[in-house]
Amino acid sequence: MAEFQTQDPRPTEARLLEMVFPDHTNHLGTLFGGQALAWMDMAAFIVASRYARSTVVTARSEQVDFNQPIRKGDLVEVIARIVKVGRSSMHVDVDVVNEDLLSGQRKLCTQGHFVMVALDELGRPVQAPPLPVATAA
Repeated sequence: MAEFQTQDPRPTEARLLEMVFPDHTNHLGTLFGGQALAWMDMAAFIVASRYARSTVVTARSEQVDFNQPIRKGDLVEVIARIVKVGRSSMHVDVDVVNEDLLSGQRKLCTQGHFVMVALDELGRPVQAPPLPVATAA
């Protein structure tokens, strides 16, 4: 059985793919805002958990902008990136991009910012690893 090796032990980005099915939509045939928020929170949770290698919880979601509707049948890519790390907090920017599977056309539809907090086994905030310093090429 093949083993997979991690190239980056602390990834700062996660991507999720979802299809918009009828049960994800409102009466207009567009994605419910609450469903988009759930997918965004899940992507933020995944990237923060993988980055901190600890239990994390959502402390805050802020400035979520729904700029374009997402239609039933669209593919949705949710992209979460850690952009700042505090003592126990990780700030995550999340973009939601829709894609028409037939044409391949993609649009940035929703953007938001989430704050995730790393916890120890007793549920207390714990130190999050600092972001790596970008090196000049």
